[in-house]
Amino acid sequence: MKADIHPEYREVVFHDVTSDFKFLTRSTLATSAKESVKWEDGNEYPLVKIEISSASHPFYTGKHKVVDTSGRIDKFQRRYAR
Repeated sequence: MKADIHPEYREVVFHDVTSDFKFLTRSTLATSAKESVKWEDGNEYPLVKIEISSASHPFYTGKHKVVDTSGRIDKFQRRYAR
């Protein structure tokens, strides 16, 4: 394998901000050095905030919920209102 071509693969905590659900997994996503969280095992891990996970997605929850964080629905309705 070539050296220094692969991204860093490490443990991170993903936080679903809509349902306040957190889970620990491994990822290559870059995180800010400022945000970290203390996990149940006592160790500190980088934090990645996400808007949708299995805890909030309608397919997994069985509940229809509109998640519009950037106002796309309102913008669409204003543009095509009659």
